[in-house]
Amino acid sequence: MTDFIGKNLYLNAPAIPLVTILLCTYNGSRFLAEQLDSLEAQTHPNWVVIVSDDGSTDQTLEILRDYQGRWPSGKLIIRSGPQKGFCRNFLSLACDSRIKADFYAFCDQDDVWLPTKISVALENILANHVTRVPYVYCGRTLYVDYQLNPCGISPLFVFPRSFRNALVQSIAGGNTMVFNQAAKSLIEQAGVLDVASHDWWVYQLVSGVEGDVFYDPVPQLLYRQHEYALVGGNRSFSARMERIWMLLQGRFQDWNTQNINALKQVNHLLAKNHQDILIMFESLRGARIKDRFRLMEVCGLYRQTRRGTFSLFLATLINKV
Repeated sequence: MTDFIGKNLYLNAPAIPLVTILLCTYNGSRFLAEQLDSLEAQTHPNWVVIVSDDGSTDQTLEILRDYQGRWPSGKLIIRSGPQKGFCRNFLSLACDSRIKADFYAFCDQDDVWLPTKISVALENILANHVTRVPYVYCGRTLYVDYQLNPCGISPLFVFPRSFRNALVQSIAGGNTMVFNQAAKSLIEQAGVLDVASHDWWVYQLVSGVEGDVFYDPVPQLLYRQHEYALVGGNRSFSARMERIWMLLQGRFQDWNTQNINALKQVNHLLAKNHQDILIMFESLRGARIKDRFRLMEVCGLYRQTRRGTFSLFLATLINKV
């Protein structure tokens, strides 16, 4: 099998970092062209796209091949995905050691990137990251409907990005994430595991090894909210009520079980204090009610909003954490 190594089209300008965009598709023909057009319009010119298609039966592959033919050779590479859901598809790309670049960005099929998305992320990373320390740039999004009409903005999170937060909350969509080689190497070391979502997992991993996670309060993409989206912004009252219902039914608990089991498999990678927090977090889930709240306090777990804090309190109260 050939290596999926990003082709640097700017060999005479080595100061321009190469960004590999990790795009996953599945029956995305309705909005895919708009996303590809937004990638083409990026002010940072040195990027390539590696697409993992998860068995589309619509015109997705035809659209991809059309753009592949129009763009320079090596600008867009298409491969077959594992067909085990969106999370496993993204991790199949992020964990592939044959994919090499300076920086990497997850990409959803139905969003629209603002023209400065890559350049803003790279400016932040280059100004702050240490080469061997995992670093993830992420941030807010502008919610739009299926016709790209504005309909809101994701919450502003101001509390520190930490493992204590990452254990109980995913703060940013993978569609906002741009990360360095150290972060990708960490994801590769962890391997493709059964986790709740790829973006939450990256947040847990990077914070767990005491890497850096930057949360940009200024949105750099249009996050389309529509009936076909696999993951939405949960901005409406009904969506929030659905989240509470999912919590009561144990969905949050199931996600935590998945993540804990995965983190235990990479326990040797975590910082020692985070190994201890993970042990306490697992212990509190089966403890008596008074011990659950005591251990929650000892762990220092927190979420980024009052509504999130209330749902964490409720989950702890009813033993659904």
